Amino acid sequence: MRSILHVDMNNFYASVECLYRPEIRGYPVAVAGDPENRHGIILAKNMLAKKLGVTTGEAIWQAKLKAPGLVLVPPDYRKYLRFSRLARQIYYDYTDQVEAFGLDENWCDITNSLQCLHSDPVTIADSIRNRVKKELGVTVSVGVSFNKIFAKLGSDMKKPDATTVIPFDRYREIVWPRPVNELLYVGRATTRKLQDIAVNTIGDLANIDIEILRRRLGKWGEILWLFANGMDTAPVRKIGESEQIKSIGNGTTCPRDLKTEQDVKLVFTVLAESVAARLRDCGVKCQGVQIYLRDNDLMSISRQKKLEYPCCTSRPLIDAAMELFRQHYRWQKPLRGLGLSAIYLVTADKHIQLSLFDDTVGQLITQEQIEKAVDAIRFRYGHDAVLRASMLLDKKLTGFNPKEDHTIHPYSYFR
Repeated sequence: MRSILHVDMNNFYASVECLYRPEIRGYPVAVAGDPENRHGIILAKNMLAKKLGVTTGEAIWQAKLKAPGLVLVPPDYRKYLRFSRLARQIYYDYTDQVEAFGLDENWCDITNSLQCLHSDPVTIADSIRNRVKKELGVTVSVGVSFNKIFAKLGSDMKKPDATTVIPFDRYREIVWPRPVNELLYVGRATTRKLQDIAVNTIGDLANIDIEILRRRLGKWGEILWLFANGMDTAPVRKIGESEQIKSIGNGTTCPRDLKTEQDVKLVFTVLAESVAARLRDCGVKCQGVQIYLRDNDLMSISRQKKLEYPCCTSRPLIDAAMELFRQHYRWQKPLRGLGLSAIYLVTADKHIQLSLFDDTVGQLITQEQIEKAVDAIRFRYGHDAVLRASMLLDKKLTGFNPKEDHTIHPYSYFR
């Protein structure tokens, strides 16, 4: 039987900011985006703000109604990255199997460490909690279980600064009565679909006929059924194992609602240029494109497709994104945010089958050389040194550089 920990840093962004600003520690504090660019949502909050009802993801004006004295702090990701790395160094003292799940969460497989450390899982979990609090000044909650899914659930059950154990012989009585949306990867849309078939708790999910779930949710329903029944066998990645990039993407909340196809294409163009530049920086090409659409009611969809040829240039990404958009969005509502990711990555030197009747590959090579020249100019003189003429159509909409705030996704939970 495995022993897995899930270590979750409590109120991470807000906790780090309070360390740097002792004068605000006694107040409700929230880390929030920039309202001027419609990024005005709560990214994180401290315990005082949480007790007043402030929630992550809500608008700043809503949070201020609940907590009139709320102190707002802009995010500083360099600080959060530093603390994230320092915390992982502590985890590495207990095991070489540490897998990040975002900046503030990590799974640790301590199965093979128990005998070496002459200890038990709960003692190790408490030791990690105490060390993080003493050495870094922030608190963590730790879930202890026999698989990753239940360890994650355990760390969410008690906060802050707590250890929660979900053992194999008691997981049914601990886990099954809990609401189904507490299970990892059961989001709002999936919760609604499950509630439509009277699945309200994790126990309901575990005990329903799996064929009903397959019909309702496809393959995903089977995976969630396995999770609910404690059958998660996903490994925790070891230090030194390949952390090959799975996808490279950027998203943005737009400064105004997008109401026309031209608006959408302008934003996708900015995102595609950033993603393509990052592909070249990493020495990889993509074989697919994924888009993310969020309307002004905050409902989201994502769609993806494969490309004919691997690429690291912006034009195929823009064309694929617009093709997906036209196929799958019907303008029921204006759009508030867009995202674009390059997926199915391969090394840049992977051989490509040429065609006697089509010069697409040659055109891609030429375009790649042009965009590398643009990279060099921007590196030397700044991002705005070279711009597409279309970017001048709406500077408010296109006047951002997503490469400054990039997102690189390592292998996901499902590998």
